[in-house]
Amino acid sequence: MIALSAVSKTYRSLFGKQVPAVQDVTLDIVAGEVLGIAGPNGAGKSTILALLLGYMRPTSGHLTIDGVDPRVFVEREGISYLPELMALPMHWTAESALTRLAVLAGVPSNLVALEVERVIELLQIEEHRNKRLKALSKGNFQRVGIAQALLSNARVVVFDEPTHGLDPVWTLRFRDIVAGLKRPGRTIIIASHSLDELERLADRVAIIDHGRIQRIVSVNSAPATGVMAFRVRLAAGADALAAQFTGATVLPSGEVEIPPVDLPALNAGMAAAIAGGALIASLTPRESALEQAFHSAVGGPR
Repeated sequence: MIALSAVSKTYRSLFGKQVPAVQDVTLDIVAGEVLGIAGPNGAGKSTILALLLGYMRPTSGHLTIDGVDPRVFVEREGISYLPELMALPMHWTAESALTRLAVLAGVPSNLVALEVERVIELLQIEEHRNKRLKALSKGNFQRVGIAQALLSNARVVVFDEPTHGLDPVWTLRFRDIVAGLKRPGRTIIIASHSLDELERLADRVAIIDHGRIQRIVSVNSAPATGVMAFRVRLAAGADALAAQFTGATVLPSGEVEIPPVDLPALNAGMAAAIAGGALIASLTPRESALEQAFHSAVGGPR
């Protein structure tokens, strides 16, 4: 569906300096897939999205959507898009904004009202429909943004930081929205700083740093790595468990933090602690497989 082949994008500063934003990115995104894009600030995520949306052209390499240039595809079919920051006239009401954006999205005139009603109901913004955008909370404004991205039945959907500003309830509901959007002929791309959200939503996650794809993680099939750190909640025997692992810490909550160990050592230590009377309530990796892959690929905080 979407193919990037050795794509690079270089900007020129005001002083004529060449600034590489994306370097030699090769990636195939298939129809029916949800692809996550993760990376630190300045990694190149926004540039890649701009290239996909046809806002700019690569300096070198080739990028196609359904075999054609992104601009051609957008003009022919359109792409559903939620930007990280929406820029709309804030005196518009939520309903009038959605109506205008439905027209811009190419929704047939006889279906505009129906589609606007559909997304208002889906995002549960009925009580806010007549409010001016400037009167909306950040979360409700974000729900209007998600709603406008769902007005058309596009084959390509791009979300940039879609859960930014959403409360926990609507973060959960957004997962249901994405699940409802998935279909064999549609490609969904989600750029986010939330690795937890990407792990729940995406089929694969492309980890980008310094303008390059450092790693692609197949989320649904990614096994935990052989060496991981864990947090254990116990009903009894915290000290007995901690004694089995060098460097383990008993927290004030009574939980035990186990430093990185391989699975055979983890199981041996757990078995010995249980034999000694420990009652284990839960065992949780301190980092998910995606978090581990991300930190391995880009390092620690900048």
